[in-house]
Amino acid sequence: MDRTQKLQSIRPLIPSARIVPNMSDDERFQNLTLRPILKLQNDLFLASFQNYIKKMKNTFYELKLEKRLDYVTKAIQKDIKFRNSLKGMIIGQFTVDEYEIYIQNSSALNKRMMNMVIKRIQDQIQYFEKLELVQ
Repeated sequence: MDRTQKLQSIRPLIPSARIVPNMSDDERFQNLTLRPILKLQNDLFLASFQNYIKKMKNTFYELKLEKRLDYVTKAIQKDIKFRNSLKGMIIGQFTVDEYEIYIQNSSALNKRMMNMVIKRIQDQIQYFEKLELVQ
């Protein structure tokens, strides 16, 4: 089994990620590649954001829910090192063929990837509340 087969074999299936004939190339890439990778890497994203909170002196925990959601967005959009780290977690899971597709339109796909990561972390914001109680 080569690298491509191994990578694709560990990705979760996402039945709702439909592929239809008239969808854009970016949307097709999102559904076939990005969504399964993001689901696979979910625990790593949560651990990474947890570490980010800690590095930023735990100010996240002083915020109300709405501000916590904004904090996630700002952290990923404004902190270039953090954003690049998240991008690496995703791109490192690409097959060579997927990487070839990615580099054709990396700017738009990067934006799409980061918006998906933001949404994913925001949708699981309660995960960090549980951790807050342990601190």
